[in-house]
Amino acid sequence: MHEQAARNLGVRYHYHLIEVEGAGREELRTLLDGVRRLGFAGVNVTFPYKEAVVDLVDELSPGAAAIGAINTVVVSDRRLVGHNTDTSGFARAATDLVEGGGQGAVALIGAGGVGRAIAFALAKLGVAEIRIFDTDRTKAETLARLLRPDAEAVAVNKIEDAVRGAVGLVNGTPVGMFPSQSSPVPDAHLHSGMWVADAVYFPLLTPLLRAAKAKGARIMTGRELAIYQAADAFELFTGLSPSTIEMGNAFDRIIGKTHAT
Repeated sequence: MHEQAARNLGVRYHYHLIEVEGAGREELRTLLDGVRRLGFAGVNVTFPYKEAVVDLVDELSPGAAAIGAINTVVVSDRRLVGHNTDTSGFARAATDLVEGGGQGAVALIGAGGVGRAIAFALAKLGVAEIRIFDTDRTKAETLARLLRPDAEAVAVNKIEDAVRGAVGLVNGTPVGMFPSQSSPVPDAHLHSGMWVADAVYFPLLTPLLRAAKAKGARIMTGRELAIYQAADAFELFTGLSPSTIEMGNAFDRIIGKTHAT
């Protein structure tokens, strides 16, 4: 997506995968120091490191500081500055869905890195109430406190407590990501009077979204979040506004090839 956007703008741009598994604090620190020293304009951070790298950067944008999670690190004068474009990306992606869903509570499953970003986006979109469920109750309670007093937010003990009477539901966990065939929410809690969004984009139609669609609910795949967060990161890295259409075309090509294999 990044390289396609750059080609469309006539800019030379290289986006390189740095894949690390099970990295500890010191390994992450070394990696980020390499990003600083090797001349990168920045780096994106994905699951499961969005919270782990927060105190390894030199500075946080106000939004990222409030959220406590980052997905974009910009190198500026050899300083590492953390941002969160998951929040801005989800807000852009879900605006029509939220506005068209009517006023009411939204259930958020997951209070980790992407869940935190989505919660702040929902607050920005003016959601009446955010009900947060996480298997780690402490995480859900911490996120609810961070959102107040800017939004009505509450941590709940059970998924059914989050979903009951809600006008919307968002999965902010990796549950349902390939090769998982699980859904974070039992099908019985889904219905046609709600909208359902998933942060997972591989597969696009996760088990949760397939079940929600079958019930007649409006759905949003992880495609738009993936595109818009990337577009906002691109602008932070380059100072240029990319075409989200070009980025979307690149996303679709790659996802299409991946599904084909």
